[in-house]
Amino acid sequence: MTLFVDILARTIDFTFVLQTTMYLEKYRLSLSIKGELHIWNQPLIMGILNVTPDSFYAESRIESTQELIDRAGQMLTDGADILDIGGQSTRPGATLLTCEQEVERVIPAVQLLSKEFPKAILSIDTFYAEVANQSIASGGHIINDISAGDFDAEMLKTVSKNKVPYIAMHKNGSIDNLHQKPDYKNVTTEVCQYLNQKLEACKQNNIQDVIVDPGFGFGKTQDQNFELLRNISSIKHLLQSPILVGISRKSMIWKKLGITPEASLPATSALHFYALQQGADMLRVHDVKEAVQVRELDLTPGPSPRGEGRRIDSTI
Repeated sequence: MTLFVDILARTIDFTFVLQTTMYLEKYRLSLSIKGELHIWNQPLIMGILNVTPDSFYAESRIESTQELIDRAGQMLTDGADILDIGGQSTRPGATLLTCEQEVERVIPAVQLLSKEFPKAILSIDTFYAEVANQSIASGGHIINDISAGDFDAEMLKTVSKNKVPYIAMHKNGSIDNLHQKPDYKNVTTEVCQYLNQKLEACKQNNIQDVIVDPGFGFGKTQDQNFELLRNISSIKHLLQSPILVGISRKSMIWKKLGITPEASLPATSALHFYALQQGADMLRVHDVKEAVQVRELDLTPGPSPRGEGRRIDSTI
């Protein structure tokens, strides 16, 4: 009997270690930041910093230097892994900024945060190659491009030259009609085809670290957005690439519920949990503290309902 109990205990210990190892491998994400390899064994939380007066979620707008420092500091305290700085609103009806105007908004913010929080990882939300180039020179680390290089022919070359990680988002349309609803035959298939082409373009340009974003809210109907969310696991499997999910307080949530962006945090958190269960590697959020709590609930050691464990390799 004693021998049986000992064997059972050893089996349980081995099973626990195996499950935990598979769990950590499932979440593994590595990015080269300024020549240093950063490795995470959990999904990342990216805090949104909008240095704009017209973002769709009014409470996310930052209009002063001190407010930017305070907001960034709080996000880092709350557990943000990355800060995403954007100077261009892409909400429906927003006025398009020129490259020069965006430089005036974004570069001082990057310089300030790089100085105030030297250990923080800064992502720059831009589709202008010149903004990307100046941002990296000013202390930025990652380029987050909603156009995946479509709006500026120099973007991929700029990212490659600077050897920084790149986030490529799906959208369907030009810079003037980002939110036009196209007639997809199969939205998941077409998004995957587009992103696969972009991954290949990044590979051709020797961009080593690429994260894909399905582009929730950009040229999709409400039903199409939710179809993509349900298919995150499949998209990740097909593309063999880390996935960013950006659904925080978006209209796919608050319009469906008949509420406002300001009232949509509980529903956003519910969908963030669902996205993590589907295999999302990064959440781009307005509310860092709540997103970190969601991540902690998702990080229970042992088998996960996410399906088969796969190592995420950031090198495309």
